[in-house]
Amino acid sequence: MAQAAAARLCYGDHFGLREAPFALTPDTGFYYQTLSSQEALNVLLVALSHDEGLVKISGEVGTGKTLLCRKLLAELEADGRVTTAYLPNPLLTPAQLYASVASELGLPAGDGQAAGLVEALQQHLIALRAAGQRVVVCVDEAQSMPDASLEALRLLSNVETEKRKLLQIVLFAQPELDERLAGKALRQLRQRIGFSYVLQPMDYPTFCGYVRHRLHLAGQRGAALFRPAALRLLFRASGGVPRLVNILAHKALLASYGAGLTQVGRRQALAAIVDTEGVRRPLPLWQCLVLLLAVVLLCGLCFWAGQCLRGSL
Repeated sequence: MAQAAAARLCYGDHFGLREAPFALTPDTGFYYQTLSSQEALNVLLVALSHDEGLVKISGEVGTGKTLLCRKLLAELEADGRVTTAYLPNPLLTPAQLYASVASELGLPAGDGQAAGLVEALQQHLIALRAAGQRVVVCVDEAQSMPDASLEALRLLSNVETEKRKLLQIVLFAQPELDERLAGKALRQLRQRIGFSYVLQPMDYPTFCGYVRHRLHLAGQRGAALFRPAALRLLFRASGGVPRLVNILAHKALLASYGAGLTQVGRRQALAAIVDTEGVRRPLPLWQCLVLLLAVVLLCGLCFWAGQCLRGSL
């Protein structure tokens, strides 16, 4: 959309919004508790409270894995008894992996040798456990981590006392990781994963609540900004995937602002859908009519066949 850059700066005033309601950055301030995200968070908190060494959360692109990861980190850090490490970049060699975990936990990298880092990490983890601290490492985009580094991560999760793990690891990944785990190369890692959960897209009622929630937090008051017909179109196009919802809703607001409207209608929703790659586009009218005609003909044939069968009996 040609006016996107300019409109992005000013449509807030037009719609009575303090901030952008559909930004793509994973802001925990806009976290919306869906059934799937709450179940995933519950799985994580229960697994970590039981000293599970490895936990996996998977989901398709845009289903909210990074936001869930940040929500988990915020909850763990608020506990006061958990030390956390966050690895947003999975493209690490084993040595870089150990160095990143050490850095996150406040340890110097030393000579950079993997063996020395693992020994230093083990001693530090023992000291943290003695001080009453649990340690949780969250790895984002884990599907992109090389096999050797995933194996190094498994070996790191082996650091333990006679009774409990000294380090817990949570993998956030796209379904490609599940495909890799099904192979022989990573079977040992697969067997170490005690709990897992697959994030699901939103259903229609949840989608509507999600849109209202984000608009409310952004400052919207008064009449609904999205007409029901527009919401239905945006839901079908996005498939309930939060990232696509944000992209489409933002573009639909831009289209309404550009037209001087105070609500998003069907036409603005369609403009947003046409302007966005990777979404489900509605069928043209002529295709809908052809499908309807095919259904009518099929029903007629079924009725005729039934009548003929009864007549022959």
